[in-house]
Amino acid sequence: MAVYTEVAFAEAAALLHALNLGDLTDLQGIKGGIENTNYFVTSERNGATLQHVLTVFERLGFEQLPFYLHLMKHLAGKGIPVPDPAATASGEILHTIQGKPAAVVDRLRGHSELQPSVVHCEAVGEMLARMHLAGRDFPLTQPNLRGLHWWNETVPVVLPYLNPSQASLIRSELAYQSHVAAMPAYSALPRGPIHADLFRDNVMFEDGELTGLFDFYFAGCDTFLFDLAVCLNDWCVQHSTDSGDGAHDPARAHAMLAAYQSVRPLTTPERQLLPALLRAGAFRFWISRLWDLHLPREAAMLQAHDPRHFERVLRTRIQQAGTPSVLTSRQEACAAA
Repeated sequence: MAVYTEVAFAEAAALLHALNLGDLTDLQGIKGGIENTNYFVTSERNGATLQHVLTVFERLGFEQLPFYLHLMKHLAGKGIPVPDPAATASGEILHTIQGKPAAVVDRLRGHSELQPSVVHCEAVGEMLARMHLAGRDFPLTQPNLRGLHWWNETVPVVLPYLNPSQASLIRSELAYQSHVAAMPAYSALPRGPIHADLFRDNVMFEDGELTGLFDFYFAGCDTFLFDLAVCLNDWCVQHSTDSGDGAHDPARAHAMLAAYQSVRPLTTPERQLLPALLRAGAFRFWISRLWDLHLPREAAMLQAHDPRHFERVLRTRIQQAGTPSVLTSRQEACAAA
């Protein structure tokens, strides 16, 4: 149960009144997740039933959260289906509960699609491109906190837990990604606010329609291509316990790329560096899952994800490097158009 802070009914009711969200009628702790305390809140206002999510942030502080919350508010204002933080009459969207930062956002419709089809991947690709375009004029900035700097800090910490083959891989990939980051083509990649964690469980669908993107608390400013690579590495690979786990799914990948490029065509540097960024996306989550497995926080209540999945994805992406298996000639033609 991801409820570390017990919120009293009266306390939640007072916050909803301050946000002009009516009278609280139900308050339910949300199971799952290890980062924050979350509640479903239901209220009545002028005869209408309203549904929101109350989050009490257990790790992120008051100084970090404005970037994430204002990014969500900005994107919601541009028509991107993301949780929209509720504001007080004075416009404040970051609140306090029991001395901890808190936010109330509207509850998205639908459910996560954990076995996505080509159609789901097309919808995610198109919406991701729309989100990138919508965020280009967002005025706040914050680096991707799980980027190259964090990789350099974390790899030495997880190295003692790896076997020789894994240690060789993680060292060589860190050197490769450092080399890529120093390339002129990398400096030319379009950048802006990215989600950086848009996995299958962070997107909602209802009756086949994409109804929302959520969990922006790893967001930061980085290359749009990295965001796309993270999506391709989750939505467009095999997830299984057999030998095919982590394998590239060409049909889903091509569908996502084509849909993304129908809204924002990739630039020449992006097409050149997509294989390298696919490796970067896999590398980032292999490192973070190694960290979560071997150095868990005391408060973590759920079992850590198996890092071997993204190790396999990374090895697959390395094998694919320099081949036409990720971008077909049809996608390249689309990107160049």
